[in-house]
Amino acid sequence: MIARTSSAAWVRGVVDMFCAEGVDAQTLFRDAELDIAVLNDPDGRFSIDDVSRLWEMAVASTGKATLGLSKELAVTYGNLGLVRYAMMACPTLLAALERLVRYMNVVSNAATFSLTEDAEGHWFELGHVGGERPVPRQRVEFGMLTVLTSCSWFTGRELTAEVVEFVYPEPADPMPHREAFGCPLGFGRPANRALLRKADLALPLWARDQAMAVLHERLMEDELARLEGARTTHQVQRLLQTRVLYPEPRREDIAAALSISDRTLQRRLQAEGTSFQQLLDDVRRELAQQYLRKPGQPLKRVAELLGFGDQSNMFRACRRWFGESPGQYRARFSAHESHLFEGRRECPRPRPRSADHRD
Repeated sequence: MIARTSSAAWVRGVVDMFCAEGVDAQTLFRDAELDIAVLNDPDGRFSIDDVSRLWEMAVASTGKATLGLSKELAVTYGNLGLVRYAMMACPTLLAALERLVRYMNVVSNAATFSLTEDAEGHWFELGHVGGERPVPRQRVEFGMLTVLTSCSWFTGRELTAEVVEFVYPEPADPMPHREAFGCPLGFGRPANRALLRKADLALPLWARDQAMAVLHERLMEDELARLEGARTTHQVQRLLQTRVLYPEPRREDIAAALSISDRTLQRRLQAEGTSFQQLLDDVRRELAQQYLRKPGQPLKRVAELLGFGDQSNMFRACRRWFGESPGQYRARFSAHESHLFEGRRECPRPRPRSADHRD
């Protein structure tokens, strides 16, 4: 399994925000059975499920279904760490966001950040990969606000998106969301994303500095290498994550993309305790989690996107991965999201794994 984690710096900012909203951090970490000292470890990381559990418990303890839904909180506590400095040294806002695409793994390799050009500007999309727990909507909303408020801070202007969309259903009272984002909103959409205008993306940054940009890029590359290493496993994972799984990627093609022979690729992966087929299965599993958590995606289409010849193969894979069928997996996550947004105080534990569940 791919280890999906967030930096202690990011989580510390989130926990400080919880405290500002009335949560006792010591109690929170004790109840979550986590070591609070990791927050002050420069190299500390928290798993995607641990972070989601902290969010769930904080929402439950405060009774605030809109926990973190505030520009002021995002500006104060959204801590992108070193990546923030790498971004602010860029010449334009678009360049800064492209830098975030490149170095998001330093903040969290459990989070995904992408840019897609549009006639009116660029969409940036925020998502999460891995984990056995649903990602609370509050976690996504705080991340979206952190990116948007950072855009304003980098440019020295009060910027708003053209539109912001979420995969989650519309809340009973959408006013807090409208006030926080200050733009038209869409709910029940295919992705969590925001559209930024061309004119805003072309704005120069007040702290732009070419020399500092080069320095920070070097620091970020070193940090990526420290986190990921030069291991073949990580290189193969990256290539698989960017390639359509239908038709299924061939090991020989991945080896060619790495400028090594197929035999060398096999040998290196074996030395690292894995195989090409295992990595492909891991990536396919994570993509299945993403697709099944998105509303409105027909199961037949999900099977096609995952590279399965028919739905029966996907059903068998989901039984092996999650201990349940694709439809049951989707229904469980949908029910949990509705439950959490109502601000109820129960915090369900992860679903027990089936006997044939594979890590």
